[in-house]
Amino acid sequence: MDAETALVVIRPLADGVNPLSGDGLPAESLYQNPRIVRALIAAVNALESESTRMRRQQRLPKNAGLPWSAEEDEELAKGFDEKNTPGELATVHHRSLGAIRARLIKLGKLAPD
Repeated sequence: MDAETALVVIRPLADGVNPLSGDGLPAESLYQNPRIVRALIAAVNALESESTRMRRQQRLPKNAGLPWSAEEDEELAKGFDEKNTPGELATVHHRSLGAIRARLIKLGKLAPD
């Protein structure tokens, strides 16, 4: 079960609602116990954080965070020397624009800001 699906079940429980029927839970229900409610809220917060992290991860280019090889450095420098823009290089190398700029600075192709 992924975080989004788990949230559909756990969020209502933390709010005192039966996730299957939408009805309020009885006051004597185990899920109305303050300690249980706090634990459910902590679980909701953790799942929301994980869900946000996963969505962010899915938006990153496929090579984000991977080490640069000497060959990729050479290709990047050559592409830059051929007047490709950092945005074009980011697309070609499947890296973020920030990663391309940082690497070009490291390679001495761009001056630091």
